[in-house]
Amino acid sequence: MRSRSVPYEESRSNNISLETEPRLKPEVSAPPIKAPKRATGGYALIDSLKRHGVTHIFGYPGGAILPIYDELYRAEAAGGIQHILVRHEQGAAHAADGYARATGKVGVCFGTSGPGATNLVTGIATAHMDSIPMVIITGQVSRAAIGTDAFQETDIYGITLPIVKHSYVVRDPKDMARIVAEAFYIASSGRPGPVLIDVPKDVGLEEFDYIPVEPGSVKLPGYRPTVKGNPRQIVQAIDLIRQARQPLLYVGGGAIAANAHAEVKQLAELFNIPVTTTLMGIGAFDEHHPLSVGMLGMHGTAYANFAVSECDLLICVGARFDDRVTGKLDEFASHAKVIHIDIDPAEVGKNRTPDVPIVGDVRNVLKELLRRTHTAGISGTSNQTQEWLNRINRWREEYPLVVPHHDHSIAPQEVIFEVGRQAPDAYYTTDVGQHQMWAAQFLKNGPRRWISSAGLGTMGFGLPAAIGAKVALPDEQVICISGDASFQMNLQELGTIAHYGINVKTVIINNGWQGMVRQWQQAFYGERYSSSNMEPAMPDFELLAKAYGIKGMVIRSRNELQDAIAEMLAHDGPVLVDAHVTRDENCYPMVAPGKSNAQMIGLPERPKEETVAELIYCSDCGAKNVSTNKFCPECGTKL
Repeated sequence: MRSRSVPYEESRSNNISLETEPRLKPEVSAPPIKAPKRATGGYALIDSLKRHGVTHIFGYPGGAILPIYDELYRAEAAGGIQHILVRHEQGAAHAADGYARATGKVGVCFGTSGPGATNLVTGIATAHMDSIPMVIITGQVSRAAIGTDAFQETDIYGITLPIVKHSYVVRDPKDMARIVAEAFYIASSGRPGPVLIDVPKDVGLEEFDYIPVEPGSVKLPGYRPTVKGNPRQIVQAIDLIRQARQPLLYVGGGAIAANAHAEVKQLAELFNIPVTTTLMGIGAFDEHHPLSVGMLGMHGTAYANFAVSECDLLICVGARFDDRVTGKLDEFASHAKVIHIDIDPAEVGKNRTPDVPIVGDVRNVLKELLRRTHTAGISGTSNQTQEWLNRINRWREEYPLVVPHHDHSIAPQEVIFEVGRQAPDAYYTTDVGQHQMWAAQFLKNGPRRWISSAGLGTMGFGLPAAIGAKVALPDEQVICISGDASFQMNLQELGTIAHYGINVKTVIINNGWQGMVRQWQQAFYGERYSSSNMEPAMPDFELLAKAYGIKGMVIRSRNELQDAIAEMLAHDGPVLVDAHVTRDENCYPMVAPGKSNAQMIGLPERPKEETVAELIYCSDCGAKNVSTNKFCPECGTKL
């Protein structure tokens, strides 16, 4: 488990060890001699953010944070930084999160004290669960009033202890520049995560002699994230890979955070290893690649789940053996040896004890593994795993992901598939539920182009996250896939989109239910649909969009679908599309709670065993052959 955050003097943030000193003091590299500038704490904060490359801040003002906003007003006027006024602080946190996921940079959000700060909590927890680098600035009541239950006082520092990587209360404006530099370093290094800075109102107002602290100049004793893997363990990993006949690469969000997609591809192709990803790992490997088996887990592909159940070597790259991935843990990859590569030592062995643990930055470890393989003259042998790949290809043919076709309604999968067909290179954000799982199944995404709340499963995430991604990447296409229930969680952010003309396209998969809740109630609760029907008082989303000055559209029939999506994408401005889909469609395949990954429900009927046994696959070209063939008619290879 991750360590809880405490004041800097008793620093225990993730990967920070106390060693022998009860009080850690920062080491600051000597900056160039500069004349101090008389300035306020608020100025020091904004100037420090600008020095760390911050160009956009998502936030909502209030009394305690006004000194900071006053300095922000001047900074915006001078240029180089922009504040995006959201309509709810939760939207600010999710927008900063989406900004960070799309770019890999640290996202920044502001909120005032009391309810403003507590409104940020869900967004902070979302970022914490998915290891997203963020710096959160909250206003606080004046130092003398802390602890007196003053107006709009909450202990946001204490409230967020379990859901941040580290946190600060700024007691002296002279510490502001150092704290900001530390916060950005901690948020973005090692295993990324959110860092909170709580600023009392009078600290923002107080003048002092300000000397900037430049990015990268702060060093923290005891905070030494391991970035290079142990050479002996890397050699052991290579030996296991060379011996494996049924290996599987299991790739998570750590590969995205480390920008290791190129190295993952090289390793997969070198040893001809199939690749499956977690929900967080989508985009780390090209899903059009023949070695891709898609996402695994509760709503993963059947062939990925069968593969992980029968592999003899599982190479875990930047993933954490989450329960939605593993199903019944003691039966997850139960016949496999495990190599686990992760930058966070707390994750290695937490849920599954690996045969070869490697702590380090995923990209660095894979680069070293590939270098040693090349130096040793190991070229990899495609034939070694060909029989395994043939089995996986049979599963792929027997249990494909299918887009259903209903006579009198549009299947939700049809809508998502059509959006993906017309916008294959877009950045996609999602909310949480059935539509999220269908999007994960049917959209094919590149690195950082899949932005979804995985660990916390936060409804209302999609729209503000899309705002953050589009603000970060104004020339890229950004599409939010939402559900009618999820969308209503943060629909007020249509005001933010309208205010700034943020060209986000949103598609609501509208089935009139909390879709995943309804599916579970149908499957496991005797069809008792308690409080999951959203149709009563459902708003007219088209009119709602128009009320905000945004283009609204409705899709009700299949013959409208293709042209409507094309019109949405062609429109120069934000669009909200309300797609009415089959009300009772379920998301399959599905691993039921307490079952192993191989025990999925909702699979198509398996072909008769004798029919499968009659087919063999060519080891050279992969063509299907009947068992009586002695030579492959496609390439002539002896069978």
